[in-house]
Amino acid sequence: MLNVTAPDTATRPPSPVPPDVELAEAAIVEHYPRLVRLAYLVLPPSLGRNRRVLTAHSLAQRALPRGRRGAGAQAAAAAVQGGVPGQRGTPGADSGYAYVRLRVLRAALEAGVPLTFRALPRRAQLPPLLPQVWGLRLFPRSGGAEELALDQWLATLDGPGRAACVLRALERLPEPEVLRVLTEAGVANPAAAVAESGDPANDALFASPEFDPCALQARPTDLLRRRRFARASLAAAAALAVCGALLALPGGGWGADGAAAPPYALNAAAQQALDPGKLVRVAPTAWRTSSRTGFSTWPARGDRTDDAELLRRALAVWARPGSAVVASATPGTPPGPPMGPPQLLFAGTVDQAVVVLLYDGLRVVRYAEPRTGTSVAALDFARTDAASAESATALVLSRVDGNVRYLTAPWVTGVGLRDLLKPGEAPAALKPGRDGVTPPVASPAPTGNCTGWNALALTGGGATRLVTDLGELTPARLTSGAPGAERDVAEAAELGDWSRIACLLPSVRSHGVRSVNAWTYAKQPLPEGDGTATWLCTRAETWAGTEDRVQAQFLAPGAPLAAQAAKAEGSPACGAREPRVLAGVLWKSKAGQWYVLAAGSAQFASLSVSGGGVNGSANGNRLAVKAPAGAQVELAGRLTDGTRAGVLR
Repeated sequence: MLNVTAPDTATRPPSPVPPDVELAEAAIVEHYPRLVRLAYLVLPPSLGRNRRVLTAHSLAQRALPRGRRGAGAQAAAAAVQGGVPGQRGTPGADSGYAYVRLRVLRAALEAGVPLTFRALPRRAQLPPLLPQVWGLRLFPRSGGAEELALDQWLATLDGPGRAACVLRALERLPEPEVLRVLTEAGVANPAAAVAESGDPANDALFASPEFDPCALQARPTDLLRRRRFARASLAAAAALAVCGALLALPGGGWGADGAAAPPYALNAAAQQALDPGKLVRVAPTAWRTSSRTGFSTWPARGDRTDDAELLRRALAVWARPGSAVVASATPGTPPGPPMGPPQLLFAGTVDQAVVVLLYDGLRVVRYAEPRTGTSVAALDFARTDAASAESATALVLSRVDGNVRYLTAPWVTGVGLRDLLKPGEAPAALKPGRDGVTPPVASPAPTGNCTGWNALALTGGGATRLVTDLGELTPARLTSGAPGAERDVAEAAELGDWSRIACLLPSVRSHGVRSVNAWTYAKQPLPEGDGTATWLCTRAETWAGTEDRVQAQFLAPGAPLAAQAAKAEGSPACGAREPRVLAGVLWKSKAGQWYVLAAGSAQFASLSVSGGGVNGSANGNRLAVKAPAGAQVELAGRLTDGTRAGVLR
């Protein structure tokens, strides 16, 4: 199949001298059915019969040249005065007809070229402006089986191939004349187009009513869809009138929108969500009597809670962030506009920015703009559905120069800063401001040397909870204990375990983590009397609940940090649904002997190892077998109920 490009004025062969416009008009009127049939047959069948009919009529009518009289008209007049005029009724000898036929052919070929983003569309590639028929579908009369077969065969040709067929069969032009006309029409390879033009035995079928776009049948369009379209048009016109009236109000309607994009929908629900006066504000003591304690019971705090212009900008940018807005969302958080008026949590000046925190029942949204100017803004989304008193203890207000400020929950009565790598030290007391905003504290380093890991110890409601910044709007809660029995980190042994696994927390940063639990699931005496190792499983549960991350860690005696033994994403292991885990490592004794060490939770009755030159098994949930260095082995276990279970992966 040929690759045909639209004829271009830079490469198109020179056009014949245009005849007198009246002569061309006479040719169009006299040979109109022939020109329309030619255009209909050359146009691509993919346009559909109704559009091909209208486009064919449009191309024939647009073949009229511009201007009144040209050089061709003067030459024709001189020829008539000095000789015998051309015979009427024979298109091949009619210079006016030859000219308009060429224009129709060129336009029909251009209409078959696909639209691209690299070039502006030509007029023939777009739906015709005129003629237009409203409420009816027009198409030629149906023919017989031979006409249907011919139509299907034409659909397999490209535009130049169909044009060659039409010029030979409909115009009765000899092959040299067909080649000349195709060349003038801008076809890159006329000989190939003629070669694929088919068998002349079917040429008589081109004159059948199947291909006559002047003898048409009419049928109605989709009446129900037309009625719905009319109603929608009336509603759109009314909405446009209302929007125009609102936008014409002095001062731009309700107020300036800052870095928000232009309005795209002005319906009643959207307007209420953008109205600062409709924001939900909770009483300062609501959390004391509410049956559910979460973000929904936080009061509005900050020194700008009554700044209607600020709140208006925050709501507008949330609804339609513009190109100057830097937006981010934790995984699993939909970043769309609020469904109704959200709840105001905070509005105030923090460091070098003005910050607004909003809550819509599913997400907490932070809007931030510079102290001076509103042309740029930042917008952060964090999923917080089903938040409770344990997980709604604090929110990140700002990050500046590696420091973080938090907004604590109204029930938090004490705040301390604890370095997880120093479990023996007491937390350093922090004094939040009147609105619950903490002083700036150093954020845990996401990469590089792990020399410290800060966490907040928040006291309130009779408990002290540890939370840490994992690069998101909501800090993650840290807990310890078996799945289903997690508890706040308080005991010295739990703090000691966390001091050795805290530096593995960067692997779960920025994943929408709600809480991280550390569970000591086994203790294992090491071979050759090298002490006792500890096996832990840490599970980072996300707010979305679908991409929880699980790690098994091996803590050798005397080692400052834990080693990662296995990890998995989206696994139910080490959680309430599957409260078990199995992992193994290659370990080298002080004497230089390598071992395969494995340990499972209490649900495992026996373990086995094979492959890599290693074979062994053990009753119980611990195993130690000698192995060569770098051995690749397979671990398996059998549960107390007799079923087999594999390692964490």
